[in-house]
Amino acid sequence: MTTGILILLILCLALACFFEFANGFHDTANAVATVIYTNTLKPTQAVVWSGFMNFVGVLTGGIGVAMGIVNLLPVEALTDSSTAHGMAMVFALLLSAIVWNVGTWYFGIPSSSSHALIGSILGIGLAFYFINGKDGVNWHKTQEIGLSLLLSPLIGFGLAIIIMFVFKRLIKNDIIYKEPLPGVQPPMWIRAILTATCTLVSFFHGQNDGQKGVGLVMLILIGLMPGYFAIKPHQDMSHTYEHVQHINKLMYKMDTAILSKKEYVALTKAKNDCADLMGLIQNQKNSSGLDSAHRFLMRVNIISVAKTVEKVALGENSSLSEHEKKDIKASVKEIKQLTDYAPQWVIIMISLSLGLGTMVGWKRIVKTIGEKIGKQHMSYAQGASAELVASATIGMASAWSLPVSTTHVLSSGVAGAMVAKKGLKNLQSGTIKTIFLAWVLTLPVTMFLSGGLFLLFRFIF
Repeated sequence: MTTGILILLILCLALACFFEFANGFHDTANAVATVIYTNTLKPTQAVVWSGFMNFVGVLTGGIGVAMGIVNLLPVEALTDSSTAHGMAMVFALLLSAIVWNVGTWYFGIPSSSSHALIGSILGIGLAFYFINGKDGVNWHKTQEIGLSLLLSPLIGFGLAIIIMFVFKRLIKNDIIYKEPLPGVQPPMWIRAILTATCTLVSFFHGQNDGQKGVGLVMLILIGLMPGYFAIKPHQDMSHTYEHVQHINKLMYKMDTAILSKKEYVALTKAKNDCADLMGLIQNQKNSSGLDSAHRFLMRVNIISVAKTVEKVALGENSSLSEHEKKDIKASVKEIKQLTDYAPQWVIIMISLSLGLGTMVGWKRIVKTIGEKIGKQHMSYAQGASAELVASATIGMASAWSLPVSTTHVLSSGVAGAMVAKKGLKNLQSGTIKTIFLAWVLTLPVTMFLSGGLFLLFRFIF
């Protein structure tokens, strides 16, 4: 690694940490607004505890969501040629996401860091297509993520209304439906519920949003140093060779006569990629024994094979039996352990950035969540229902490796809880319009910004 590349890498990693730091203070309100505005915890206690649970969430969250972020851009878009092009991608991605995140925080608008990051990635992919005429976006993965981002706020809104009605049926104590008295803590059992929901939202926020930061760092590492970070180091290759052989055997077993022309071409290429993979892996005991060019080639071939298996071998025209489909899917999962990984130092770095960011700059968004969504002060029941919905929705999304917006899920949960009390007239229309406008504009604005910066930096670099 040259000195210039090292300095550039450190700068990009610092910007990624700042993005995750900003994500922390931008999204802090999602967890602490309810406990602060119901006098359950003091602000300092709330943000420190939330920051710690965000930290724990990232450490224990795995990398499923992170790989979803990485796989939005095909590897060719990251490493198609020189390091300069990787630089253009990285800087465009970081700057566009950070500018939108910090700008919306400054004006106290609950905007989604998830939307900002994903919009920035899509903008680069589209700009790459504009330059090269090659597909720069994994549209299948984009559809999955887009659906989760679209539906999660609607689910949060609807479930919060339902939970409020359940509360009213099951809990007859009127105190939980009243506005908290200034400076007076609620009964212990209410404090316990609200603290527990705050803890869950913080933990699952770390698991979901923290993984997005891990994915962002992996995009940087693969973009700037593709030969080194292309595949997981120190991986035993003997089992990988066996799984590639099994995939190859099942692909040759498929009846090609019933495939479309496009599927036949893809299958033929995947068979050749398997042959290349077996040639690379043969006689290699450890992945670290490969040179940088072969490591990158292995990554490209694994991703190509996995994509073909998903679309062709597991498709409707596949002649494989259900048992064989299950086998080939399991083998692809095994070989993707080489490409779907994140070093432990990356996870720890993002954990610290998100945790520390959670403890800073929380007041602007908290005020919007606590005071400006509904026309009345948030009650204990409303706070609990919103956080129960948020924790459940984000937790399930993390389990399914789908990124969702913590901001939008909890904001919509608060709105649903307010509507459950007095209908839509209980919402402050100005705030709802601002949040909705930010929701609608985040993707197109960040796509335009990142795409434009990518084209500019490609020209400069």
